[in-house]
Amino acid sequence: MKSENIPLSPTVHTDSLSLVPLPTVGDEQQKYLLKGLQGAANTERAYRADLEHYRGWCQQQGVTALPATPAVLGQYVSALAPHRKWATIARRLSAVRKWHELREIPSPVDDRWLKATLKGIQREHGTHAEQAPAFGANQLKGILREIVTESKGVPRFSPLRDKVVLLLGFTGAFRRSELVALNVEQLHFSDDGVVITYFGSKTNQTGQREEKALFYSPDSQICPVRTLQKWVALLERTKGPLLVRIRKGNELTQERLTDQSIGAIVKKHVGKRYSAHSMRASFVTTAKLNGADDSEVMQQTKHKTSAMIRRYTRLDSIKQHNAAKKLGW
Repeated sequence: MKSENIPLSPTVHTDSLSLVPLPTVGDEQQKYLLKGLQGAANTERAYRADLEHYRGWCQQQGVTALPATPAVLGQYVSALAPHRKWATIARRLSAVRKWHELREIPSPVDDRWLKATLKGIQREHGTHAEQAPAFGANQLKGILREIVTESKGVPRFSPLRDKVVLLLGFTGAFRRSELVALNVEQLHFSDDGVVITYFGSKTNQTGQREEKALFYSPDSQICPVRTLQKWVALLERTKGPLLVRIRKGNELTQERLTDQSIGAIVKKHVGKRYSAHSMRASFVTTAKLNGADDSEVMQQTKHKTSAMIRRYTRLDSIKQHNAAKKLGW
């Protein structure tokens, strides 16, 4: 569908990058067209912020931001290089690339001199990306046992909800966006545990059905199934958001938690150096250390390749997982 062959409608805001000229189509097709142009919600938010930063820098320099030129982009990434991680620079260039692709304008990111500049930045500053650290299973068990979810027979909603977040995030290897999107009706309890059904994720943009299974633990204090059952019983409803805000005075709401709330809960209970992503990384690391093969891990994380499992595994200690221990010396 080429824009030069089909009349363009007025520019339409897609909730993604900016105003995009769309072909003149019916309302029904336009709905699907916009959906197709948009990516994952978190990625879109990051792209918008990156474009705003790029535009702000161009304004300060007195140069035109968009459409971009290789020369301006070269100056921009050179200014970023001493102060920003490679992953940030790469993502900001991706945002600029997508802006051009949506308008069917050749991307300046493909310029050979710009690519040479980027290679120089990589050699000078490196490309190592700081990953969310993983916590140990025993560390998490201790934290969970210390969370007091009841006082004099009265449930304490906020601590119990936080415990549910930590248990789901770790044993279910959920992303934070997946956690906040969960509804009560997606939980299916049985004698074996609970199966959680959901549709769509960061790597499943087409809404295919996915399932994750959680199992009973002999220790009720760290059991994800019993803790989840207790929480659902307190919600006193069979539909709607699973993880919700708690007002002061121990008052339940039906307001869904945000992505940022999940990270705040992890930092509050596990430590400031950890993030929401640490729960997922910790699941992969713990499972691998306990002998799980990649296919078993992928069944829960929904990764598509073993390469991603290796990327997620946090075997940080040089002594913890080292073939030098197996030399027989």
